[in-house]
Amino acid sequence: VDILDQGALQRLFKKHSFMAVIHFAGLKAVGESVQKPLDYYRVNLTGTIQLLEIMKAHGVKNLVFSSSATVYGNPQYLPLDEAHPTGGCTNPYGKSKFFIEEMIRDLCQADKTWNAVLLRYFNPTGAHASGCIGEDPQGIPNNLMPYVSQVAIGRREALNVFGNDYDTEDGTGVRDYIHVVDLAKGHIAALRKLKEQCGCRIPYKVVARREGDVAACYANPSLAHEELGWTAALGLDRM
Repeated sequence: VDILDQGALQRLFKKHSFMAVIHFAGLKAVGESVQKPLDYYRVNLTGTIQLLEIMKAHGVKNLVFSSSATVYGNPQYLPLDEAHPTGGCTNPYGKSKFFIEEMIRDLCQADKTWNAVLLRYFNPTGAHASGCIGEDPQGIPNNLMPYVSQVAIGRREALNVFGNDYDTEDGTGVRDYIHVVDLAKGHIAALRKLKEQCGCRIPYKVVARREGDVAACYANPSLAHEELGWTAALGLDRM
């Protein structure tokens, strides 16, 4: 389904009863985004707005968004973590991902019934072990591993290394990579996390002590386990 095809999206949501959406749709080539910025803003931003509006109309308010490490721009420190500032993007692709992150945050702030997880990918690569699903671009690959594979089988003459004058150990760019299967498992974990959320904050206030309360009191259940073979099995999340 084309994310810009509002009618097709509407029909999809009417046909199926979704509990959550994993949003992968969009254009993703950094270099191409510099040459075609309007295409990237139109597809990535407009497409996401349409998707969110349709999700809202159908009461689907759980979202896992496919973001990108490009939202960090030029790193201020390494390795990057979630506390690193975002927004200093160096290309339209990264800017589109950053704008979408902000859009989702604003939506969740305005409507507390929304739940969202933002996953910032670095460099996904690899294929399923079955060989049935993987990356085999017909044109010039945008990612390193498919390019290496095509050189290895003789489809391309040589691997292009883009620059050797960076401030790194050997002058070439440094990246890290994540296997697509690990990435897929990360999305499942994100969905489980959303499922655990009750969707509301519990207000509380600190008041005076109750008469007769002690500072702390909790049990050592080891004897019950030794004598009875009994162990509590359900944690706080089930209480």
